[in-house]
Amino acid sequence: MKASQRRAGNGFTLIEVLLVVVIIGVLATVSIPVLSKYQLKSKTAEGKTNLGAIRVGEEAYFSEFETYLVVDPEPATIPGSTRATFNDAASGFAELGFQPEGTVYFSYGAAVSGDTVGYTADAGADIDGNGVVQFWGYTKRDGSGALVPGKVGCPVAGLVEGQVGPCDSTHGQSVF
Repeated sequence: MKASQRRAGNGFTLIEVLLVVVIIGVLATVSIPVLSKYQLKSKTAEGKTNLGAIRVGEEAYFSEFETYLVVDPEPATIPGSTRATFNDAASGFAELGFQPEGTVYFSYGAAVSGDTVGYTADAGADIDGNGVVQFWGYTKRDGSGALVPGKVGCPVAGLVEGQVGPCDSTHGQSVF
């Protein structure tokens, strides 16, 4: 048997290799945007989950002191697409018993009405780094039925009282 005949069955042709490269390229083109969308959804879940915990802390605080607690935004500036350090010791969140694990994508705050029976806990983040902040919030109306503007920047007009949800959709947040 000649050497050229023996090697004929021991490998891939150039066309087979190119076909595999094209298939992998198509799969990557389709799957990367889908993966990015799921990553953004999971990062958004952080904000919704933590707002629920802040709500529980505010309600517990109210049951003990008959007022809600004002908490300035922490982190003080809205993080970009990378996580930021949450300093609960320097904020009023420690008094609420709220401390997220590790670093956060969102800045959190709580505003209280003048009659101290209404509040809005809100969160803001630019998790995809596109310069558009998404806001989430939870609100409870004050004694006159008015909504309390958020501390972080949540335009409360779009919030449904008693539910954690996206703030007003006309103010630039992304809803996933």
